[in-house]
Amino acid sequence: MSVMDDWVTAACAELGLDPVQVPVPTVLDLARDVAHQVLRPGAPVTAYLLGLAVGGGADLAGAAARLRDLAATWPVELGAEGPGDNPPA
Repeated sequence: MSVMDDWVTAACAELGLDPVQVPVPTVLDLARDVAHQVLRPGAPVTAYLLGLAVGGGADLAGAAARLRDLAATWPVELGAEGPGDNPPA
């Protein structure tokens, strides 16, 4: 078992969730795409939004694909920093 598996199992136990229902690769892939194509702090927020959508009945694969497509087409202005992009040290 990996540290990620251990963490997901423990976090699910804490929240009363079934770890089998946690799509770790899907969430990590989406977070990576948002972090690299939009902004780093957007990754955990997007993962949360995906969870809200799926919890509300959205299809996981479809919702994740829509968000990945949105991130892929997000206009990036090189050198521009958005709010929260560089939190204080």
